[in-house]
Amino acid sequence: MTDNSEKQELKNVFVLGTGRCGTVSFIKACQHMTNWTAAHESNTHRLFQERLDYPGHHIEADNRLSWMLGRLDHVYGDGPLYVHIYRDPMETARSYSRRTWSGGIMRAYAEGIILHKPDIPSSHSAEEYALDMIDVVTANIRCFLKDKSKVMPFPLHRAKQLWPVFWKLIRATGDYEQSLESWDVRHNAS
Repeated sequence: MTDNSEKQELKNVFVLGTGRCGTVSFIKACQHMTNWTAAHESNTHRLFQERLDYPGHHIEADNRLSWMLGRLDHVYGDGPLYVHIYRDPMETARSYSRRTWSGGIMRAYAEGIILHKPDIPSSHSAEEYALDMIDVVTANIRCFLKDKSKVMPFPLHRAKQLWPVFWKLIRATGDYEQSLESWDVRHNAS
């Protein structure tokens, strides 16, 4: 292999999304690969450069990366394949609204970014807060991806049709049939 072809070899894949959009299912399907590692939110407990310290030949799905896109660009730039997984915004908002105030990213957004005070009545529903967050995160991801050369849009409702394209694109090896079948199982459903 020449130096030039080594530079072109795909080293990492980042699956970006709003959350509640199929990232767990994506990683479950990837875990049937033998030449890639795959994890969901594996570095959430880390800070600074360690937060984005992923091994080579690794697929990472983490909705919190959408809040760290500047840092992700600084560390990885245009090298990885970026998969933008998404589903219908209203379905995603409904999923979030069922778990909004129990903690997690939705509560952090509503109370930490928007500064909604839980003890003060709001004219906005949990679904409206979720839709706002989904809009913000989607805009962040689209802006980040606009100058990237290796991007794969991945609407969740087309997962089984797009999976063979993704598998081939990253030159995956392993149990393809099992990985495809894993899309028939709902993971992390709420």
